[in-house]
Amino acid sequence: MKLAVTILAAGQGSRMRSRLPKVLHPLGGRPLLGHVLHTARALNPDGVYVVYGHGGDTVRAQIDQTDIVWVEQDKQLGTGDAVARVLPQIDDDTALLVLYGDVPLVRAETLRPLVEAAVCGRVGLLTATPADPKGYGRIVRNHAGEVQAIVEEKDASEAQKTIGEVNTGLLAAPAKLLRRWLGALSNDNAQGEYYLTDIVAAAVEDGVEVAAYAAEDFNEVLGVNDRAQLAHLERVFQLHQAHALMREGMTLADPCRFDLRGTLRIGQDCAVDINVVFEGEVSLGDEVIIGPNCYLKNVSVADGVTIEANSVLENAIIGPRATIGPFARIRPGTELKAGAKVGNFVEIKQALLEEGAKVNHLSYIGDAEIGPGTNVGAGTITCNYDGARKHRTTVGANAFIGSGTQLVAPVTVGDGATIGAGSTITKNAPAEQLTITRVKQLTVRGWSRPQKDK
Repeated sequence: MKLAVTILAAGQGSRMRSRLPKVLHPLGGRPLLGHVLHTARALNPDGVYVVYGHGGDTVRAQIDQTDIVWVEQDKQLGTGDAVARVLPQIDDDTALLVLYGDVPLVRAETLRPLVEAAVCGRVGLLTATPADPKGYGRIVRNHAGEVQAIVEEKDASEAQKTIGEVNTGLLAAPAKLLRRWLGALSNDNAQGEYYLTDIVAAAVEDGVEVAAYAAEDFNEVLGVNDRAQLAHLERVFQLHQAHALMREGMTLADPCRFDLRGTLRIGQDCAVDINVVFEGEVSLGDEVIIGPNCYLKNVSVADGVTIEANSVLENAIIGPRATIGPFARIRPGTELKAGAKVGNFVEIKQALLEEGAKVNHLSYIGDAEIGPGTNVGAGTITCNYDGARKHRTTVGANAFIGSGTQLVAPVTVGDGATIGAGSTITKNAPAEQLTITRVKQLTVRGWSRPQKDK
């Protein structure tokens, strides 16, 4: 039997109080719907169907996946109606798994028993037992413990409301049977909607077994209805990632103060302090040390690198044993070779620092190449922009750039050259020579500072 997965993502999400469709709100740097799609694909389905409605154009634009079949639900008539809109595109010899675009943390391992039940001609149902079942549909069983029905709380009796086992909404069933059951649904209920959960009673009436499986972790089946619930699941998700990385050997000063919004590959003996955020594709070599409050996005970091506190790195390549920070900003297009050093309050952009090059303090190096062993003094600026175009600065090997220097690009400083502090260099500086543009110091005797009127 084939497997199809349908993801219900048509709800407006009014409690989010947002112009952004609910399923596009990010969790761990990925839209909620993106998490569900990732889980669905882990099951290797023959088809993935997403039922969309509110903000559908936005949803389809942001979730650009060629393997998705999009199905519109123009009127919100309930989950039963949503699944019924998918069925015309699915063959009878198919097991259909129903997921929700706002339930992002469910795992493929949790869903496989449901799929296996549906493949065997049964209904696979995922249940849970939360500390407080209020708001959830209750699982009604007979004296033999067999599932008989699901009753939504608004339709439940007082006795049924005392039931602790609840419906998660996640189920799987043979498409051929679903087609019959959904066609017979009624919207005669408190919501005036067609409930997908009513197929459970229909299955029991037809003598089809309903196999219920309990979720081990209730957080796994929690949906997102407002921003508080989104924040809760964000911390759950991040803690899961932190524990996984620690099992791989990473040291985290506090796993509760860690954020990964993408993928992170690590070597051995990496140590990460509090409030560090990783985004996009990040790789760390062996023995990388990252101080507190750092941000790394799309960065490759080699062995033995130290990144001090409050540093920001984006779209950069960091070579072995380089040192960065504190309070450094490494902007896109930067590459630091082995042993390079970028110190406090230094900004580097579209620049190459060769092996052993140092920019220690309060400098801006943009659109530049700094040769091996060169030392750039405090307050040095590469003046790379003329108001219309960017220009490059090239500094050779083992040069010394004095503090407070402005290198007005395009300009080249030769190997072993020395630039005197406070210079403005507008012409190429020859190798192994001292170049200085300092004006003559003048003292004006008898000069008085202006005074405020009394």
